[in-house]
Amino acid sequence: MNVVSNTDPLAPLEPAERRRVVREALRATTRRHFFRECRLGLGSLALASLLNPNLFKATARGDEPSRTRAPHFAPKVKRVIYLFMEGAPSQLDLFDYKPKLNELNGQPIPESYTKNERFAFIKGTPKLLGSPHSFAKHGECGMELSALLPHLASIADDITLIRSVKTDAFNHAPAQLFLNTGSPQFGRPSMGSWLTYGLGSEAEDLPGFIVLLSGGGQPSGGAACWSSGFLPTTHQGVQFRSQGDPVLFLSNPAGIDDACRRRTLDALRDLNADHLDTVGDPEIATRINAFEMAYRMQTSAPGLIDLGNEPRSILEMYGAEPGVASFANNCLLARRLVERGVRFVQLYHRGWDSHGTGPDTDLLTGLPRQTRDTDRPAAALVKDLKQRGLLEETLVIFSGEFGRTPMNEERNGSKFLGRDHHPHAFSLWMAGGGLKPGLTYGATDELGYFVTENLVHVHDLQATILHLMGIDHTRLTYRFQGRDFRLTDVHGRVVHDLLA
Repeated sequence: MNVVSNTDPLAPLEPAERRRVVREALRATTRRHFFRECRLGLGSLALASLLNPNLFKATARGDEPSRTRAPHFAPKVKRVIYLFMEGAPSQLDLFDYKPKLNELNGQPIPESYTKNERFAFIKGTPKLLGSPHSFAKHGECGMELSALLPHLASIADDITLIRSVKTDAFNHAPAQLFLNTGSPQFGRPSMGSWLTYGLGSEAEDLPGFIVLLSGGGQPSGGAACWSSGFLPTTHQGVQFRSQGDPVLFLSNPAGIDDACRRRTLDALRDLNADHLDTVGDPEIATRINAFEMAYRMQTSAPGLIDLGNEPRSILEMYGAEPGVASFANNCLLARRLVERGVRFVQLYHRGWDSHGTGPDTDLLTGLPRQTRDTDRPAAALVKDLKQRGLLEETLVIFSGEFGRTPMNEERNGSKFLGRDHHPHAFSLWMAGGGLKPGLTYGATDELGYFVTENLVHVHDLQATILHLMGIDHTRLTYRFQGRDFRLTDVHGRVVHDLLA
């Protein structure tokens, strides 16, 4: 007599029938995943299948027949270049001039500022530190900038300067994660991942989200700063190298020609497609797409990073040298990437942690070295985009993860000038379509300690960036572990005063 288990509803079925039922259940799960992700609606899908019968055949193989999605409303810009200054530039020495701070230089800061405050390294009662660098007004707008930024000063009328940004974290890795992912903890999707998830990419033979590094290695937050988190991994940032193959192992190995590589990929695609049909895991489709993207990049990427075909005048404008790893080369490469439709390009440049513990981190020597490396190419990027008619559809952002204190750190009695981490107020600039050019927005108190006018929280900045891209930040969500997540968490407002 057969005994039927009360805990296994499939027990009465024959083995072949059991396998069929399991496959159908997994396929149904895959369909739910697909319809949750696609944002098109059943009617649009039906129409698309009539207009393009190969659409769903391509999807079943793991190809990407359409990489773009409609925004929530008409966007002001289509692409973003984020110049992330890892380590946090000193706003008080570059963007936010404080005559009163200079006047009180060397005096103890009033206790009302530091009571119950936590610092990364400052101990005791610190002394105020005026800027050793001069400031002047530039452009028709009269934007006040440091003498360390002569090239940015030349485009003052094209940028929007925000002096009132606030963050919630005061150590590097959490603050970098917070600005990039909306959370100081690991595991959340980055801004570039959210944008490619929400909008797709116009690039046919390049990833939609590309990361470039300079200044000596990864940021403190590591690759989590460009992670896709719980979003499908096809949306994670792809780190490009500025020398050799842009991506490791992109070139064919010795003895393998393009025809052999194509046959290999076709075989892998068929095997993965069969596996996808069996288990229904969407990440298998991502793997297929990654292989196909790598094959397309074999022809597009090497020529992309070869800056030797740029006019000499352009190379000189950026201060770029073909074959030399630098922030200048990465800025020029960023322009070439957005020209090809890449949605989000993020440049990380290390070395801005001006604690004053030695000459490399001193405000008199280390900070000028950083601005010499970055000021010219950053300004050139804006000029170049503008002269090519690309600035109106590109958003350029220049920021660090937080600001620097108005006090001298003097760690362990150091005689060098330096500033500790400061989350309460920092500055950044943006340029591009949809913004009010030449605007200086927000203000801090006379010591530059707290925001006193038009506070812009990091979540507000994120909401505004998404808005410029045509996305309502409250509607760009992804359901994970039982609730809907978004880049701005449950916070954020669009700063309409910045918008043209």
